[in-house]
Amino acid sequence: MKTLLVIFAFGAAALFSFHSQAQDTDYSIASNWLCRADMEDLGACDVDLTTTIVNADGRLAIEEFRKAEDPVVDCFYVYPTVSLDATANSDLEAGPEEYNVITSQFARFGSTCRTFAPMYRQFTLTALRGAGIGTADRQMGYRDVLAAWNHYLENYNEGRGVVLVGHSQGAGVLTSLIRNEIDGKEIQSQIISAMLLGTTVQVPEGKTVGGTFQHMPICTSAYQNECIIVYATFRATVPPAANGMFGRNSSETVSACVNPAQLAKGSNEAHAYLSASGRTGLDNWTTEKGVLDTPFASAPGLITTECASTDTHRYLELTVHGDSSDPRTDNIGGDIMTAEGTADAGWGLHLIDANVGMGDLLTLVSKQSVHYLGKRAR
Repeated sequence: MKTLLVIFAFGAAALFSFHSQAQDTDYSIASNWLCRADMEDLGACDVDLTTTIVNADGRLAIEEFRKAEDPVVDCFYVYPTVSLDATANSDLEAGPEEYNVITSQFARFGSTCRTFAPMYRQFTLTALRGAGIGTADRQMGYRDVLAAWNHYLENYNEGRGVVLVGHSQGAGVLTSLIRNEIDGKEIQSQIISAMLLGTTVQVPEGKTVGGTFQHMPICTSAYQNECIIVYATFRATVPPAANGMFGRNSSETVSACVNPAQLAKGSNEAHAYLSASGRTGLDNWTTEKGVLDTPFASAPGLITTECASTDTHRYLELTVHGDSSDPRTDNIGGDIMTAEGTADAGWGLHLIDANVGMGDLLTLVSKQSVHYLGKRAR
């Protein structure tokens, strides 16, 4: 239970500014990447992403994943807190947990862009659960991602547009990278967008920029570049607790929220890619068929999302539109649970932030890339 509570934790962590004596990681070494466009045999982004479409009337259809043959833009991803290493900071040896989160959150971006995902020495679940976060060198992970980013720019970018993608701890690291290395600098012109999921970005009330970032605004159009897509997901029936970490307003600014469904297609119907089974999936998708034969499921029309507010938070509110008269499931998985077995209002649907918006995020990558390339062609 406690593992679930912290598995993708600290997306709203403070910016990384501590000094570190750790030796820099060499990102010319292939094994220090989970995905790198020139290293197809690494395997982390070459996975089965086949999806069962679960329609309201119970009909099932198979959607095969199609990888882009020659994408003209790149995606650079930093994963959340998943390491089960026994130390406070992880090593650079990929385990099942790193491979699994690539499958869940990032490999599908290969349908629109070249994929880059470095390993980094993040603070681990061990540090969060036992030894305490204070024992971890939180600058170490940032230094790794900075080194990987610079290696990518020097060896692979060649002036290409790039989408930044991160969740939770990974989004926190990317927030620091943007503030320190991108916001207001020349390289900003190559940022198609930054997708910072399961974290908090602050803006002044009624503004799109000026809080966390001074030059890169919150995205307000699918045909906009150099902007930020950010949200933290909670069920409509379980809004964030006043002390909830994600989407919390500060004393002077408010938490930004971008609804990927609304931005992508002008509708609140979410195009989600959910795990078909396991702790964030379901064992009974329809009354006729329980566990599906594919790793992912998508249920058109079942979920809507919209940005909502409480006195303390601004967040992505998810509503499940179950119908007891049809054979399809009336709910989805993905909650972090309390010890009493109820959904934790402090964490919400943090485990599936990326999955809830996945199809719409991919649509946004496509539309924002078209806009970016059009500007470059002029």
